[in-house]
Amino acid sequence: MKELQYMSRAIQLAETAFGNTYPNPMVGAVIVHLDKIIGEGYHTQAGKPHAEVNAINSVKDHTLLPESTIYVTLEPCAHHGKTPPCVDLIIEKKIPKIVIATKDPFEKVAGKSIQKLLSLNKDVKVGIMEKESIELNKRFFTFHLKKRPYIILKWAQTLDGYIDIQRTDNFNLADNWITCEYAKNLVHKWRTQETAIMIGTNTAQNDNPKLNVRQWTGNDPCRIIFDQKQRLAKTLNIFNDNIQTIILTEEENYDPHNNNNIQIKLINFKKNIILQTLDVLHKCNIQSLIVEGGAKLINSFLQQNMWDEARILIGDKLFYNGLKAPEINKKLDDKHLINTTQVLYYKNSF
Repeated sequence: MKELQYMSRAIQLAETAFGNTYPNPMVGAVIVHLDKIIGEGYHTQAGKPHAEVNAINSVKDHTLLPESTIYVTLEPCAHHGKTPPCVDLIIEKKIPKIVIATKDPFEKVAGKSIQKLLSLNKDVKVGIMEKESIELNKRFFTFHLKKRPYIILKWAQTLDGYIDIQRTDNFNLADNWITCEYAKNLVHKWRTQETAIMIGTNTAQNDNPKLNVRQWTGNDPCRIIFDQKQRLAKTLNIFNDNIQTIILTEEENYDPHNNNNIQIKLINFKKNIILQTLDVLHKCNIQSLIVEGGAKLINSFLQQNMWDEARILIGDKLFYNGLKAPEINKKLDDKHLINTTQVLYYKNSF
């Protein structure tokens, strides 16, 4: 079926910009005339032209447009943002047929463009490769439909199921490293793909992580840290001033240590911390979140069934005792091996 072929190409184009379009979705567009692709485009970065604009601009002979079909992975925008509405450009160029993978969940669009096109007697078809298009923008859809970030739980564990070694007075943090160096590169790649990364108070205090991207090229995620009683030392790496950081606390007079990149957000630790936190992050326009630890924090998300993906790295070490890793009672979706590290993937649909 030619429609699937063209929409598949549009999705392929959209994927090219993975990690670069936030807060916008990834979108691809293909323009076809007499079963021949005459134009292609995708949204490269927020604030830059959208996929439909780039596709139309790539067409050498615009006189063909009134006889063409445009395939787009997401409903064209209907509102003025940093760029004009794409639906108006499609109308201006007199493109008669528009094939759309799925409706845009963003409330300023949400079917408005489809209705506008139909009101002008355009031939509009919606739903071609809809599942694949939603999967492509699962972060964007989760954020707008569920009013929370897309949540990825991630941890490393030993072959015997421990997430942390039994720490002694002679403990060396290097002894606690579970996975191979190649797996560390993968984790840093994951970080570039998400908006934020979260750890609990004990992990911040005991491991002193940087939570940045050092072994991959891309953007550092915003750091989300719990510090209920303001007990974290300001000398910790998470308080350096080169990455946006959100501190969740109950201390109204929390001292950010003259760091302009730190936002203080108050939550009530006597109530549901996870739901309050996700509400805060939604208001901060954070579309996706990696929860990296520790075990107590990850288990809190699991117990409330508040997660979308889990990624578990299993190294070739044995700790014999220590802190037990979280457990997931779900069917394994995928797995692969990176040198000596197994990488397991789980998805949660609810």
